Amino acid sequence: MAIQLKRIYESKSENDGKRILVDRIWPRGISKEEAGLDEWLKEAAPSPELRKWFEHDPDRFKEFKERYEKELDNDEEKQKAVEKVRSFMKDGKVTLLYAAKDQKHNHAVVLKDYLS
Repeated sequence: MAIQLKRIYESKSENDGKRILVDRIWPRGISKEEAGLDEWLKEAAPSPELRKWFEHDPDRFKEFKERYEKELDNDEEKQKAVEKVRSFMKDGKVTLLYAAKDQKHNHAVVLKDYLS
């Protein structure tokens, strides 16, 4: 039941397992073929309001994490997406893909912790 994170711009690897994009918006500059996705779960991403509030500001990350986890707990669409990822995890390795430049302060980091 391994789960890892990777920027979507990094090369696809045979060690990725199931590749799942967890961004609401398609990443710039990459084609669907290059992405090599198994699934695009837009519903797993933070709400547009929360994403805009956060603005990838590391100083807001702690509060962002709390707000995003609350969304994951309370939003039916997000819960369905989380359950889908968990079902993939039962079958083997899962790689959550995201486009953010900051590899420590982004929603995929929160989602990985939430799923663990």
